[in-house]
Formats: sequence, structure tokens, C-alpha cells
Amino acid sequence: MDNKINKPKSGQRLASIDAYRGATIAGMIMVINPGSWKYIYPAFRHANWNGCTLADLVFPFFLFIVGVSITYAFSNSLNKGITKKLLYSKIIKRSIILFIIGLFLNSFPNFDLANIRIMGVLQRIALCYLIVSFLFLNSNYYVQIIVSISLLFIYWALMEWVPLPELGLSAYEKGTNVAAYFDRLILSGHMGYYEKIGEPEGFISMLPAISTTLFGVLTGHFLKSKKEPLIISSALFITGVLGVFGGMIWAQWLPINKNLWTSSYSVLTAGFALIVFSLFYFFIDVLDYRKWAKPFIVFGMNAITVYVLSIIFARLIVMIKFTTESGVSYHVRSWFYDNILAVVLGNYNASLIYAFLYSLFWCGIMWIFYNKKIFIKI
Repeated sequence: MDNKINKPKSGQRLASIDAYRGATIAGMIMVINPGSWKYIYPAFRHANWNGCTLADLVFPFFLFIVGVSITYAFSNSLNKGITKKLLYSKIIKRSIILFIIGLFLNSFPNFDLANIRIMGVLQRIALCYLIVSFLFLNSNYYVQIIVSISLLFIYWALMEWVPLPELGLSAYEKGTNVAAYFDRLILSGHMGYYEKIGEPEGFISMLPAISTTLFGVLTGHFLKSKKEPLIISSALFITGVLGVFGGMIWAQWLPINKNLWTSSYSVLTAGFALIVFSLFYFFIDVLDYRKWAKPFIVFGMNAITVYVLSIIFARLIVMIKFTTESGVSYHVRSWFYDNILAVVLGNYNASLIYAFLYSLFWCGIMWIFYNKKIFIKI
């Protein structure tokens, strides 16, 4: 490894942003595609309610890097003389497309539109992108800091002190908290499985999710500053450590909860995001050691595309069913898992390896896209 310090040029595309985005998408694909939902190591299973696992980090990591990308993309666009009016049009168009794709994934392949779940991962990304992009274009660094912190405390106050009809102060219980109440009020009949416990990508919990995205925007500002690369990477790492400890301390009063996207969860995950990103930035852009990151860069250049295609394909392969001579019914995934992976590796290892192989399969597909310079932008 060449240890010579490299100082990224102003306006230069940072490979660490693409790699980090790609690593996050790879993590998403692995988390939602285990070999068997019965056999998942605790770290790769979402916390049942309060708490945080590795699986609970991938979504806030993605919103964080969306924020970093917003700073870079729009700063460069404005420097090129592109008007805000044109940028507004692109932002709205992209947000609508992302939201519609999210609705498509929620309904595919049955298309039960009468009971379709309205919110979801892409829908939250779309709304956070929309709101934060407009905020970025119409405010400065200091306003963005104030908004990001204020939203965390506003959400905390809503959850703690707003009484619910017939329930009073319920705070953070499943299905009986303020966020769940208002989501059912707005989305009743369109929440799917989450009708009882509350929509994890709901409206009220958008507030701290916006803060998560804004933390990425603020990181982008710092990356674009004229400070030395070593100072930037060190400061990001230290700030991340402080964020992790801050989230853990806040958790003494406010539980860490992904489903509710509590403010303590937002701070904790932003801290971890900063730690991981600082390492990506240091090794990839500062030391210019990026061979190891190539698979992640390949993923990151078509992040939304591979996410969508991986979900569609995963649902299609379980529709291909057959019955063996012994009368056992399988679909393609379950046969591969039960008769090959589980036999050799055992259930838990097999489930994890299947998720890894599925992600690797899509890395191969995206590598073809990358080599052919096919980059699908929404």
C-alpha cells in the first residue's frame, strides 16, 4: 500500500462516497435475503423492538450517504451555473419516481392495490431526499445544524408528552405510541403487517430520519472544506465516536428503536456511519488504496437499480415451485438452501452464506453494468 497522503481536488468525485453507498446496498441485500427466515444470526436480524443490531444500521447508513451526496451533487451543479429552478424540477421528479418504485415493490407480484402498503424504504428515501434537498438549496450550514438538532428534540417531545385518546401518555410501546397512532389515522388499511405495531417508515418518525440525512449533508460540507485530509478523516472518526456515546447516553431516557426511528437511534447510527465513512474516506481517497473497494464501488454506481432488481428477482424465484418424487414441495431458493447449503454448513451458517452468495451474484451483474458503463440514474 502506498502511504503517500492524497488531497482530493475541489469538486472531485470521492470514490469513498460510491464505495460506502455500495457497501450499504450490499448490506441491505444480505439482510433482506437470508437463506431461511428461521435461522438468522442475531446480528443480522433486526431488533424485535428496542435495541440495535448490525441489520439496523444499513438503512440509516444509506440515508446518511444520501445527505453527503446531496451536498456534493448540488454544490457542483450550482458552481456550474445550473439554476435552482431547474434543480427543484429534478428533485421533485426524482422523488416522485422513487416513491412510485417503492409502491411498485410493495405491490409486486400480487398488485393488491386496494390494500397496498403506502410507505416503505424507497418512499422514506424519496421524502428525506425531497425535504433535505430543498433545505440545502435554501439555507446555510448553520441553519442545517439547527434544524437537524431541533427535529430530534421535537420528535422526542411529541413521543414523550403528547397524550393519545383513551390511552394517555404511551411513549414507546408497540402500536400505542404517538407515531403509530397518527400513521394509522392517515394510513389505515395501507400499512400491511405493520397495521398493529406501527409503520416503521411512517410520517412522524420522518423527523429524526430527516436529521439522519442532514447529518450526511453536514458531513459533506466538512469534506468540501479546505482542511487537510488527515484532519478531516480524524475529525469525522472522533465525531462518530462521540455520536455513538451520545446515542447510548440518550438511550437511558429515550430507547434506541429502529421501528420508531427514535432520536437516540438517529444519533447512535449517525455516529457509527461517521466512523465507517471516515475509514472509507481515509483508505480510499486519502491513501488512494481502493482495489479492495472495487466491488462496493460497482454496487454504489447503480445502488437503487440493484436494490430494486434484487427484490424483484428474489420474489420471482420463490414463485418457481416443484415437487420431488418423495412428495416434498420446494421453490428454487428453499431447495438450494435445504439440500445443499444447510446439509454442508448447518442452518445458521447456510442462511448467512446464502445471503452473501445472493449479494455476490448481484455484484457480478452490476460489474457487467459497470464495465459497459451502464449507470441508471433516477
